[in-house]
Amino acid sequence: MPSDGMAAEFHARISTHILDTVSGEPARDVYVRLERRDSDGWSTVGEGRTDEDGRFRFQVPVRDWQAGGYRLFFYVEPYLGGDCFFPEITVAFHVHDPDRHYHVPLLLSRYGYTTYRGS
Repeated sequence: MPSDGMAAEFHARISTHILDTVSGEPARDVYVRLERRDSDGWSTVGEGRTDEDGRFRFQVPVRDWQAGGYRLFFYVEPYLGGDCFFPEITVAFHVHDPDRHYHVPLLLSRYGYTTYRGS
C-alpha cells in the first residue's frame, strides 16, 4: 500500500453505512460523529459526512483507537426533514479488539431505525 504520510498516524478500523429503507437508497451527506468514553466522559475522535453511497470510514488517530466504549451520533434531521420522529440517533457499543474492523450500519426511515454489528 502506498504511503500517504498518514499511515502511522491514523487507523481506519471503523465504518458506517446508512440506508434509507423507504427509498432503498443510500442516505447521502448525513453528519456522523464518533465519540470515545474515558474517565472524563465522552470526547470526539472523528466526524464527517456520508458519501454518495451513504458510507463513511473514520480516520481515528492511533492514540484514540483502543478497547473501550464508543458511540456513533447520527444527525439525520436534515436528511429526513424537520417533521421526522428521530432527529438524532446515538448508537453506543464496545470495542473489544482494536485490531479488528468494526462496521456499524444504520437502516433508517422517518419513524424508525435499526442497527447491527456488520462486517
